[in-house]
Amino acid sequence: MAEKLSILLCEDDENLGMLLREYLNAKGYNAELCPDGDAGYKAFLKNKYDLCVLDVMMPKMDGFTLAGEIRKVNTEIPIIFLTAKTLKEDVLEGFKIGADDYLTKPFSMEELTFRIEAILRRVHGKKNKDTSIYQIGRFTFDTQKQLLTIGDRQTKLTTKESELLSLLCAHANEILQRDFALKSIWIDDNYFNARSMDVYITKLRKHLKEDPDVEIINIHGKGYKLIIPEAN
Repeated sequence: MAEKLSILLCEDDENLGMLLREYLNAKGYNAELCPDGDAGYKAFLKNKYDLCVLDVMMPKMDGFTLAGEIRKVNTEIPIIFLTAKTLKEDVLEGFKIGADDYLTKPFSMEELTFRIEAILRRVHGKKNKDTSIYQIGRFTFDTQKQLLTIGDRQTKLTTKESELLSLLCAHANEILQRDFALKSIWIDDNYFNARSMDVYITKLRKHLKEDPDVEIINIHGKGYKLIIPEAN
């Protein structure tokens, strides 16, 4: 029998938290419920999880702060935010921290499990692929290890950064259509996901700035293009 996937669930609303935990457990996951961000962080350091579902507004440590601390320990684990907030600034803040998805309350249990399943399929599918190495100018990009290397310096990319850079590399010196990238990585091409992709493009540009011959340019109304020197 396959081992159950573990989910760290942080929700300070006791009734909602218990409902979510019971529902996720009934769906075959092993969900651990924590009532605040501090308890969630302690649980994360102690146990191994495959995905985190974090409420934004929690006592002791809010969801954004918790996600930032989790990212210091593990850059790859998928994170889904739950929030009553609908301000665009709050959503973008979550994506800047490295969220994989964002659900605003109220939401259906079915939608949450759909998002979880989609993210885990993508992450596990990526891990099962053969190692692929890209040469990006003076950089070497290992898609399986999510490592970007130049000289003796290595940068560990987040899952989203790695997925987006992989798509750009697969379309190097060609246009990567914006809609295609959004649906490939974020599933949905809505406003928030589009802004999230812009955030990750900015992050990738910073990672690649040490090689002036490499750049990611905007193609107005179409998408992006990764410019790299042609091999001799």
